[in-house]
Amino acid sequence: MDLIELTQNKDLQKEGQNSLFTLLHDVIPKNVLTSKNKAKSWAYGYSEKYDVVVISKDGTVGDIVVIQGFRIALPKTPKECLQRHKTNSEQYWERKELPKALAKIQSIFQWNDKATEFKNQWVDYIEGEFDRREYGMWFKSNGVHTYITGAHYMYLQWTSIDVGYPDFREANRLLFLFWEGCKADKRSFGMDYLKIRRSGFSFMSSSECVNTGTLAKDARIGILSKTGSDSKKMFTDKVVPIANRLPFFFKPIQDGMDKPKTELAFRIPASKITKKNMFDSTDDELYGLDTTIDWKNTDDNSYDGEKLLLLVHDESGKWIKPNNILNNWRVTKTCLRLGSKIIGKCMMGSTSNALSKGGDNFKKLYEDSDVFDRNANGQTKSGLYSLFIPMEWNMEGFIDRFGMPVFHTPSNPVLGIDGEFIKKGAIDYWQDEVDSLKNDADALNEYYRQFPRTESHAFRDESKQSIFNLTKIYQQIDYNDSIIMDHHLTRGNFSWKNGAQDTEVMFNPDIRGRFYISWTPEKNLQNRNETRNGIKFPSNKHIGAFGCDSYDISGVVGGGGSNGALHGKTMFTMENAPSNEFFLEYIARPQTAEIFFEDVLKACVFYGMPILIENNKPRLLYHFKNRGYRGFCMNRPDKHYTKLSKTEKELGGIPNSSESVKQAHASAIESYIEEHIGFKSEQEVGDCVFSRTLEDWAKFDISNRTNFDASISSGLAIMATQKHLYIPQKIVSKIKVNFARYSNKGTNSEIIR
Repeated sequence: MDLIELTQNKDLQKEGQNSLFTLLHDVIPKNVLTSKNKAKSWAYGYSEKYDVVVISKDGTVGDIVVIQGFRIALPKTPKECLQRHKTNSEQYWERKELPKALAKIQSIFQWNDKATEFKNQWVDYIEGEFDRREYGMWFKSNGVHTYITGAHYMYLQWTSIDVGYPDFREANRLLFLFWEGCKADKRSFGMDYLKIRRSGFSFMSSSECVNTGTLAKDARIGILSKTGSDSKKMFTDKVVPIANRLPFFFKPIQDGMDKPKTELAFRIPASKITKKNMFDSTDDELYGLDTTIDWKNTDDNSYDGEKLLLLVHDESGKWIKPNNILNNWRVTKTCLRLGSKIIGKCMMGSTSNALSKGGDNFKKLYEDSDVFDRNANGQTKSGLYSLFIPMEWNMEGFIDRFGMPVFHTPSNPVLGIDGEFIKKGAIDYWQDEVDSLKNDADALNEYYRQFPRTESHAFRDESKQSIFNLTKIYQQIDYNDSIIMDHHLTRGNFSWKNGAQDTEVMFNPDIRGRFYISWTPEKNLQNRNETRNGIKFPSNKHIGAFGCDSYDISGVVGGGGSNGALHGKTMFTMENAPSNEFFLEYIARPQTAEIFFEDVLKACVFYGMPILIENNKPRLLYHFKNRGYRGFCMNRPDKHYTKLSKTEKELGGIPNSSESVKQAHASAIESYIEEHIGFKSEQEVGDCVFSRTLEDWAKFDISNRTNFDASISSGLAIMATQKHLYIPQKIVSKIKVNFARYSNKGTNSEIIR
């Protein structure tokens, strides 16, 4: 790798790095699309047949966009749409002021008192606003037909925030598309948005509170934040003012004070004003809403047992112990469903605290919300869908007047959305800040968390918590983020050929597979083993070895428990294989321990390599022995065979309780990081592509190793490939004894002098 390449990688510039969404083509046959669009028969919601979520409410489907793996079908693009100017360069979002004649009207009752002539003059305008709220709208931005959802329109047009009314930003458009998809998808409980600081999420979610609360009947909307006072502040400073500033035709009559402190209650709805009903209001319209918006103190059991239509979860990555966002979500999730039916949605968003300060729980929740990882019911583990928008998309001061981000320094200044000229790109500004903090690890990690360009940036921990070189670890993680992982990693599972055990093992790529591999040996090196005295031994022990952190119990109460972990690593070899590299990562807990044991066995057989296993949980070792593979299980390298216990001779393995083993294990990882991780020189970077393992190293605590499965198994793999370093030296006696020597020639023995 030359220096130019390295610089590009350090800048995280890869193909698609700055693309938050992609367009899908040919998902729906053209004839089907044409006929259903003509009939306007597309239903809002999830289409199982085409595996897309239709957010269109007019019965049509146009572009299908993919945002972080989530497939969303937009309405069909119209031929004509709203545009502020005929010239492309003058086409951008522009909010329309409420007509002065309508601004004077404060309630539906005042409207009803107006003359018929006045109502006829304004009813079309009011109907149009209700339509935009329901269906969304199209406008031209720099010559491009641009669709925004109804919720986004309400935010831009009718939500007053701290700086007036919000600007249009492409990043927010994609967020609202994603959110609308979550609302439309019957499988989803909502979204988990990993954001940057000052992204506007609090105002956007407050706007959605009001938008939902002023439409729904007999519903409840709840608000949670990192503390009770933050929840209250969001309610009093954002939600209540937004509701009070709505135009009269959207604003129900409130029950109670104009500026409530605990609950916003809508008793009389803002009925949709149309030509048919603009003269009369029925009793049902006047007394049928009964919807409330309130907030709760931060607690694991907030909203326990209550039914919610919408839950706004602000700053959920900043819950400080003993409060636990994971525990809270398990409780509040039940408020959003009746049996198997999802009746409410959660709008969650936050930056993350340091992992040691509650961020680890938010990280777990975020990872459990991956749309690619679904159960048999089609839901993610958490029920939420994760969304991450990098810093460069939404950084204050780097958005042009079309709402598009300016990534790199332009050749000529670009007019920004705030009327100021943008002379430097967001990424370039960010890199300058990073460079200035490189000698202050904690300040740098805090900056990464506040303004992340990658998910790993967002979940950076405090440097003082690690015993290893965090600088090198994070260098490697950043490099990994800069490359296209699909070119380096394959996900899949191993299986016996034709299902016949103890024959040949095959590797089968599978996007839901438990194994991640970066290298497979050539065909002639696969499944190499030899049998001696009925016991199978690996034939590729000169190429590499495995390390494993096992478990013995299939399941624990509540479905928790640590994962089983397996790592494969090569050593220096003349074979056609990478040298001193990790090539396999497995961090999973299958339904039964037996599945895990067989997974490990198949990997060892496929690669023909030995394995070093912790022997405090011996079931895996017994599995190898009972199947005839005792020869694959390495003995502990720090003892001569004659010094091994009876069990160690029988099964192999290494204890995790020995202090000397713990120290040797940590030293092995430390040495490997220093030599093979991060930037090894100005022009060379390490090759460890397994970021989960790198992140585990960053958090590793030698005094409490229980939760660091990846660190345990990877350290054992390093020790297994460097076993010569741990062979005990023979003790040479310093006492010299001069024995007499005798000549035994003849009949008598004579001393030799």
